[in-house]
Amino acid sequence: MKFLDQAKIFIRSGNGGGGAISFRREKFIEFGGPDGGDGGRGGDVWAECVEGLNTLIDYRYQQHFKAKTGGHGMGKNRHGAKGSDAVLKVPAGTEILEEDGETVIADMTHVGQRVLLAKGGNGGFGNAYFTTSTNRAPRRANPGQEGIERTLILRLKLIADAGLVGLPNAGKSTFLATTTAAKPKIADYPFTTLHPGLGVVRAYNREFVLADIPGLIEGASEGVGLGDRFLSHVERCRVLLHLVEGTSEDAGEAYKTVRHEIEAYGHGLDEKPEIVALSKVDALDEDTLKEQLKKLKKASKRTPYVISSASGQGVQEVLQALLGVIDQAKVEEEPSQPQEEWHP
Repeated sequence: MKFLDQAKIFIRSGNGGGGAISFRREKFIEFGGPDGGDGGRGGDVWAECVEGLNTLIDYRYQQHFKAKTGGHGMGKNRHGAKGSDAVLKVPAGTEILEEDGETVIADMTHVGQRVLLAKGGNGGFGNAYFTTSTNRAPRRANPGQEGIERTLILRLKLIADAGLVGLPNAGKSTFLATTTAAKPKIADYPFTTLHPGLGVVRAYNREFVLADIPGLIEGASEGVGLGDRFLSHVERCRVLLHLVEGTSEDAGEAYKTVRHEIEAYGHGLDEKPEIVALSKVDALDEDTLKEQLKKLKKASKRTPYVISSASGQGVQEVLQALLGVIDQAKVEEEPSQPQEEWHP
C-alpha cells in the first residue's frame, strides 16, 4: 500500500428540504386548512478518527464528499427526513486545515474523535407554520437553506514517541529493523527509505513507538533531495535520535548538516530533546573511532553513544536513554493534580 500523507478534498453539506404548501381536503370535513409540513435538515459532514488506518491513500481516489439533501415536506403535516451525513474516516495524527494550508481546523489525535466540518442547511417551513389568527390559509412556504461548501487539506503527522533523523545511509532503517518488528527496505545506497516508517520498540518490559523518516541532505529545507516535508512526521515525537554514520568523512560536519536543516524547518523541532549516536562503529578501527567521536562530541556538545545495529553494540543503552527522556516528557505533560485540603 502506498504511503500518502497529504490530500486536498472538497466537501459539501446537504441542502435543507423545502417546506410544502398543502391544504387538508377530506370528505365530510367542512373546514380544511393548511397542513404543509416542514423540510428536513440537510446532512452534515464529519471527520472521524478511526483505528486501522495509517495513511491517507483512500483520498487519492475520492476527493469529493457530499452529504444528502434533506427530505421535502408533504401534506398532512408530514415533515421531511434529515439528509444522511457524510463521514470522512482519517487515521490518528491527521490535521485538517483550510485551503490556505496554514489555518488548522482540527487535529485528530485519538481514536473516536469526531469533528463537524460543515453543517447541513435547515429545512424550510411549510405553510402550516405561517398560520395565524388573521391569516388562516397561508399560501407560502420556505425553501431549504443551502449547504456549505469547503475545500480542505488533510495532512498526516505520524504519532510516535521517538523519531530517527540523520543523513541518508546513517543506519536509521537498520536501527528500526533491529529494535522493532518493522521491515523497512535496507540497501547500501542513499535514499533507500522513501516513505516514513513506524515500529514498536519493546525493551525493559516497556513499549514505545519509533518513527523513521527519509534522510536529510544539505539544502533539504530548499527542496534538495526529498526535501524536509517528512520532518512533519517527527513533530509530535518527544525525543529525537540523531544517528551519524561512523564511516562518513567527518562525523561533526555530518551532524551539523542535519541540525542546520532541522533548525531551518522550525516548528519547534530544533527545541526537542536530542540523543546523538555514532552508528556503524563495527566497520571502524580504534583510531578512526576515537577521531570520529572527538569530532562528533565537539559538534554536538554532548557525549555521543556508540552503536552498531548489525552487531547490537550499544543498542540497549540507546533504548534506555530514549525511555528515560520519554518518561520525563510524559510526567511534564500530565497536568498537576491540586491536592485537596484535609478535613476531619
